Amino acid sequence: MLTQIINGNVFTPNGCVKGGSVIVEGTRIIEISPDSRIVECANVIDATGMNVVPGAIDMHVHGGGGADFMEGTDEAFRTAVNAHLRHGTTGMFPTLASSSVDMICAADKACGKLMDDEYSPVLGLHLEGHYLNRHRAGGQMPQYIKNPDENEYKGIIDSCHCIKRWDAAPELPGAADFARYVSEKGIVAGIAHTEANYETLRMAWEAGFHHVTHFYNGMTVVHNDREYKHEGTVEGAYLIDDMTVELIGDGIHVPAPIVKLVLKIKGRERTAFVTDGMACSANNGKGAAFDPRVIIEDGVCKLSDRSALAGSIATMDSIIKTMVTKVGIHLADVMCMVAETPARIMGVVDRKGTLERGKDADILLFSQDMELEGVMSMGRIVPVDA
Repeated sequence: MLTQIINGNVFTPNGCVKGGSVIVEGTRIIEISPDSRIVECANVIDATGMNVVPGAIDMHVHGGGGADFMEGTDEAFRTAVNAHLRHGTTGMFPTLASSSVDMICAADKACGKLMDDEYSPVLGLHLEGHYLNRHRAGGQMPQYIKNPDENEYKGIIDSCHCIKRWDAAPELPGAADFARYVSEKGIVAGIAHTEANYETLRMAWEAGFHHVTHFYNGMTVVHNDREYKHEGTVEGAYLIDDMTVELIGDGIHVPAPIVKLVLKIKGRERTAFVTDGMACSANNGKGAAFDPRVIIEDGVCKLSDRSALAGSIATMDSIIKTMVTKVGIHLADVMCMVAETPARIMGVVDRKGTLERGKDADILLFSQDMELEGVMSMGRIVPVDA
């Protein structure tokens, strides 16, 4: 069965093909053409006036549609995954905040069932913790936070097979050994909830920490210690050229001028946008977070004492619109940061992240005013949430 998307502005790694077409067979893109002559026997989708872009890949998402991945059930995983899929996330790494070993194992089992489905957008599990700095815990549940435990993390990795990313604070005792071990296992080691300075980050880089989780959130910036200034985690990450970072793109966690600063220094090739979406994301901001301390206020999740932000209610389509219409970033750059760059960071760019011949048919259609009009995931049409 052939599907042909015609008359769209097709965003490819080599530029925008205006009035072009994308031909899909099964789960793959088989051709991108500069014209829209209709292929015989194809199911035609007319994208006149629309932008045809790659599906978004969310490296950091805790839940959605009223469900949280920390629940660890098949139902919770399917609910949250399908909720975000209807908002343009065609590749995702379900994320657990700091959790117990039992919770991690339950989530890994549910994640594995979805990964076995060739049509599922789930690409692996992301653990945000629980080896974090208590002083920068933010919305993390404190009862699970601890220093890296070699026997524990080796046991988890031996028994869990879906973990593709694991975050920690690199200043903690044993964190360097942790990063070396998980990196050797092909797991991306991320830096999160930390007070690391430049020297610590430089050593962390050598150990295998190559990515920074929700940049500017849960970490230090330049600050005074009495009369002397010291760099924070943010400045240290800037000084390591190849360190990649992710930004929560809801327009609240990181204000527009700082987003522009990050892009000016890091560029689109080393910056990814994530939702950090909670259970109330992709759910019209309704419902409760998994953590009872968390409330929704001013369009964002917060701890009820207002001491910290605690995740977003964003979806990928809303992030794309916000970055284009409110921050003023060109659509091609935004799509690189929600698709190609996360695909490269997470090691799936050979099949995801760009519109190219031979890649998975993960495709989004946006109107000129940046409303999501269509979603295709692995060649299948997905209903779009209004």
